[in-house]
Amino acid sequence: MSRLKLKPEVIASLAVMFATMFVQTSNASNMCSTEATRIRFSNIQLNTGVRLHYAEQGERGGPVVLMLHGFTDSWFSYSRVLKSMDPKYHVYVLDQRGHGDSDQPRNGYTPRVLADDVLAFMNAIGINEATVVGHSMGSFVAQHIATLEPERVKKLVLIGSAPSAKNSAVLGLQRDINALSDSVPEKFVRDFQVGMVVQPVPDDFINQVIAESRRMPARIWKEVIKDLLTGADAELTKIKSPTLIIWGDGETVFLRKEQDALLSGISKSELRVYEQTGHSPTWELPERLARDLQQFIDRE
Repeated sequence: MSRLKLKPEVIASLAVMFATMFVQTSNASNMCSTEATRIRFSNIQLNTGVRLHYAEQGERGGPVVLMLHGFTDSWFSYSRVLKSMDPKYHVYVLDQRGHGDSDQPRNGYTPRVLADDVLAFMNAIGINEATVVGHSMGSFVAQHIATLEPERVKKLVLIGSAPSAKNSAVLGLQRDINALSDSVPEKFVRDFQVGMVVQPVPDDFINQVIAESRRMPARIWKEVIKDLLTGADAELTKIKSPTLIIWGDGETVFLRKEQDALLSGISKSELRVYEQTGHSPTWELPERLARDLQQFIDRE
């Protein structure tokens, strides 16, 4: 069989066509990659009566991860963790009611009510099942979610947590907060937030954390901590999801004995201790936390 001979101008035309196709395919791939790693922001009105602001990252259709921040924080609390998350995970980080850019109703801040907000968010977005990650205040909310609708919590991660917020450290903080008025002094907020960490944290990050906290008026500080202390605790024995407990051994709010109580109360739980780390591993060791979180999610 004789070879097909093409004219030089035809060869040149074909070369241009294939090169264009390659560039278009490459650009589309890069756009998908950029979209998956980019943090996207939105708001949603829930049937619980509040509008929540949230951040979103990762591939739509990937395993869903819901992240819940601590007292006076916002989505930004997880921003360093998000940088180390594989884009295959579809991550949502909520500004819980009263915090960040979400609504600030006068009341309704018990962990149970905040859990109802998260479940309403899952319903509104169309999330059937998720890994739920909670830090500090967010961990108490996560515990309630796992007891209210356990079939929807594939895995549970509790960071800087305890069976209850009702201890001497939080009660002491409440006494200080009850003396606040607007605007909440920058020094008070800095002492509060910097006092939570042991590992060094970048100045620009902690400065933004402080700025996020100062957006909350004094009345919300007081209402949230009151409801945190007076709201019902979750029944740990009802938590059936595999649970990872992350605790820094430099923690001064929730101590080791409280981690042991979590372990004994949650049947499928394990503890991972971060040495020389304080109350906020999400800030102090974000790369390690993201790695441990992803390994835990992927484990069969």
